[in-house]
Amino acid sequence: MKIFKYILGASLCLGMQAANAQHKSEEAPLKISHLAGNCYVYTTIGQLSDGSRYPSNSMYVVTEKGVVMIDVPWDTTQLVPLLDQIKKQHGKAVIACIATHFHEDRTAGLNALAARGIKTYSTAHTLKLCKDNHKEEARYVIPEDTTFRLGDRRLQVFYPGPGHAPDNIVVWVPEDKVLYGGCFIKSTDAADLGNLSDADPKAWTPSMLRLKAKFPNPVFTVPGHGELSNKDKACNHTLELIQTYNAGKNK
Repeated sequence: MKIFKYILGASLCLGMQAANAQHKSEEAPLKISHLAGNCYVYTTIGQLSDGSRYPSNSMYVVTEKGVVMIDVPWDTTQLVPLLDQIKKQHGKAVIACIATHFHEDRTAGLNALAARGIKTYSTAHTLKLCKDNHKEEARYVIPEDTTFRLGDRRLQVFYPGPGHAPDNIVVWVPEDKVLYGGCFIKSTDAADLGNLSDADPKAWTPSMLRLKAKFPNPVFTVPGHGELSNKDKACNHTLELIQTYNAGKNK
């Protein structure tokens, strides 16, 4: 795979049960958890179309060059608290953010980050969908398969194919063996595939198989919503949900 060096320095994933969403809304508005190595998951509470609220997972990676966010807080009021806490906890500023698809829970806040001088990235596919759907846009375009090198850490971007959204990418941190799947991957506690308004269930299975072949042995997998997963349990559960859904459609 061709590797690109970047100078970084000086709709929604819905489908959650309403009752569960109301229960989850009682959680703290911002929660940061250490995952593995230099990877941290942050969870914020976003609002569904019916007015109920539900948690959303994103991630950041601490590198020698600075901190890179993968996706944004769903609750945009938690963006500044997140940036402040990262600076306080790690003594480093956020220098970049990678949006993994065009839905609002992955793009809201990109303008605010850019206004602070933080470089924001997405694929050309995501950028087009953001424009078409009037979502906030990243300022820089990256290839669908590329690697950011930032001193002691690499962030490997990979497009497995359509699934939850036509443009969904994932990010692999090889030094820590952490796979950030975002909304392409469903959590092990998910009962169904969630919001399918932009999904391609038929393509999702081969896309997931490509992902599993590309990164076969994660230590942790981070889904866009719900419980975190050790190893590839969330990937396997997602495959089961896809197959169940497709089997039902073919009856």
